[in-house]
Amino acid sequence: MSLLKITGGIPLEGSVKAVGAKNAISKMLVASLLSDKKCIFTNVPNISEVETTLNLCKEIGMEAIWDRDEGRMEVITKEIKSSYIPLNFSGANRIPILMMGALLGRTKENIIVPTVGGCKIGKRPVDFHIMALEKLGAVVEYRTIKNERAYFAHSPEGMHGSIIELPYPSVMATENAILAACRAKGRTTIRGAAIEPEVMDLILFLQKLGVVIYVDVDRTIYVQETTTFYEVEHKILTDRIEAACFGMAAIATRGRVFVEGAEQPHMITFLNKLRQINGGFSIKDNGIEFFYQGPLKGGLHLQTDVHPGFLTDWQQPFVVLLTQALGSSVVHETVYENRFGYVDTLLKMGAHVERFTQCLGDRPCRFASQNYQHSLIVKGPTEFRGMSIQVPDLRAGFAYVMAALLAPEESTLSGLPYLDRGYENLEGKLQSLGAQIERVKAPEAIAIAT
Repeated sequence: MSLLKITGGIPLEGSVKAVGAKNAISKMLVASLLSDKKCIFTNVPNISEVETTLNLCKEIGMEAIWDRDEGRMEVITKEIKSSYIPLNFSGANRIPILMMGALLGRTKENIIVPTVGGCKIGKRPVDFHIMALEKLGAVVEYRTIKNERAYFAHSPEGMHGSIIELPYPSVMATENAILAACRAKGRTTIRGAAIEPEVMDLILFLQKLGVVIYVDVDRTIYVQETTTFYEVEHKILTDRIEAACFGMAAIATRGRVFVEGAEQPHMITFLNKLRQINGGFSIKDNGIEFFYQGPLKGGLHLQTDVHPGFLTDWQQPFVVLLTQALGSSVVHETVYENRFGYVDTLLKMGAHVERFTQCLGDRPCRFASQNYQHSLIVKGPTEFRGMSIQVPDLRAGFAYVMAALLAPEESTLSGLPYLDRGYENLEGKLQSLGAQIERVKAPEAIAIAT
């Protein structure tokens, strides 16, 4: 087991390159299973989430060449060798559920996938996924096999186009419906769809692959049955979450960091909130420079939402940023009901944050009157103190890294596999910006090794 040791109090200075989006490449690897053609991906991040997803796809029959240094991956699935995803992948990430959409039109065999995993930030129900797949002609069952839970899916009469109404614009339910619709006979209409940049990047990839697909007004996506596929080369869009995280860390530490590859169109809502608290940024041709330009101002109201709203994955590090602003700010989380668990550690580090079950937003959300602590008030400025920290999930992990970068004492972070899921060479990039950070073996691991 490894640990991160961080001694803060140093302004971050320099430049860093944001890599391809975790939430884009992982979905495209699954989408490539639709065809037997070669697909080449560039700007691929070297993170554990991609490795896990690639291993999942290899179980199906994918062949892959991955140049990690160049960020280039070449994949092809000439035939589906198995439609069974081993149950040891249960809980590894959320990708297995997408295998159903990708494979239903390519195999007549039963598709068996383990249950959903990923970070523990709230319920991730698959009801919308199942509803969409059943609308297209699939039969989905939930069973227990070898004391593990799994989903069984098949299409006894073939997949057929349909009209799908999503009750909530879930990103992965939208993606699952799109993948299943690609090989369904006729045309499929998906209403109430998610339109996040990563979803749009998936649509661009599918169009290159040969799918007739387009987005209409009011979150409606149309997909036409596809029988002819083509070879594809596709550059993964930049990870807007990583780009924002480095920007927030730069401003919080009173530094200046240029994030190469950061794309303004995908970060408009985030940049607006930065400007409202006096966070500095400058848009360049090939990225965005973030900088401290004076005292940060509180009094902000921030509400997470589906795109084009404020991304829920920006929320945790932004709360740390708000601890450095003068005054009180309100944060209303409307996407996940259990995303404020990380606050307990921030309180121990010195933050002044209070959580509420009420909707402290401009409108009630779907968690209203359900006793979930999904709103908070944060007061600043805060002086953090270092401590030993257990990382509970990916984005909370970066929030803790930010807090540690602000504390003058040493902090020690464990639970690094969560961070490694979404950040490529995090300590190396922060070191290049002047941070005093290193990855070391945990004492017990050293003892075992000797």
